[in-house]
Amino acid sequence: MLFGESTPPDVAERLLSQAAEAGATFFDTAEMYPVPQAAETQGRSEEILGAWLRKQPQPRDAFIVATKVSGPGGMTWLRGGPAALNAANIAAAIDGSLQRLGVDCIDLLQLHWPDRYVPMFGDLEYDPAMAYTAASFEEQLEALGRAVAAGKVRHVGLSNETPYGLMRFCHLAASRPELPAIASLQNAYSLLCRTFDAGLAECCHAERVSLLAYSPLAMGLLTGKYLAADGGPLDARLNKYRGRYAEAESRYGPKPNMREAVAAYCQLAGEWGLSPTSLALRFVLGHPLVASAVIGATSSEQLAEQIEAARAPPLEPQLLEAIDAIHRRYPNPAP
Repeated sequence: MLFGESTPPDVAERLLSQAAEAGATFFDTAEMYPVPQAAETQGRSEEILGAWLRKQPQPRDAFIVATKVSGPGGMTWLRGGPAALNAANIAAAIDGSLQRLGVDCIDLLQLHWPDRYVPMFGDLEYDPAMAYTAASFEEQLEALGRAVAAGKVRHVGLSNETPYGLMRFCHLAASRPELPAIASLQNAYSLLCRTFDAGLAECCHAERVSLLAYSPLAMGLLTGKYLAADGGPLDARLNKYRGRYAEAESRYGPKPNMREAVAAYCQLAGEWGLSPTSLALRFVLGHPLVASAVIGATSSEQLAEQIEAARAPPLEPQLLEAIDAIHRRYPNPAP
């Protein structure tokens, strides 16, 4: 999500090659990336991924290419600032992504966030007074179905969705065989954000929907680098983009028990001879409903550590019990 902003194209392509050489096959982006979002950079992440794909000796189907379509969100430079995630905007977004990626078909097309009021990015409580009329579930899934029928999209998924929204889409697809089933849900999941387990886990299990866990390191918090007395490296994302990245700051900014929880997990990792990164990633990858953890390395060293963690065996039951004890003490400081 940073390719084209803090990560220039040449570095991004080296990271993609490093990941592919290590066996990675799933690459996720979005039409609005990189972040923090801006008119002059919008779409660069897809362009960088597409340019890299065209240079690879492997056949196109060796990789799973996923991207996301944006809804209303104040980005006036993106299709004029869509007022709704309706059929016209979904169709236009798909065509734009296909062009930037330089592919004939998107393997997984996801709705980036719901086109209705839902509490997210740090909010937990639903406020009925904030509800507004949006594009219907039917219109959205029918638009996705037309893209699948046209061969532009293979599978469809959701992101930042709630149990209600997920079940509405799943039941709609089940009741109309011509509509595509929901293949995946990309929501935040980490040691600091386990809200998925409260309701969405049951829905995903019952509907056979896989979780693509984004922000498994809580935007770097779980590496421990922000625990430093000086607040951590100036080029670390939460420092570098302070004041420019509202979605991140609302979830990962200073909150009660955030620092205490991070410190506790880092201490636990050390007691077990693990790096904080390894503990955090292996916890996420060990979840039975997680199909993939969506990482965002910006250096070869970061990526190498994350690959090593992904290859490691599951965490021991005693360690998982210790993790749960910390979670009970500091539940979901970054929901």
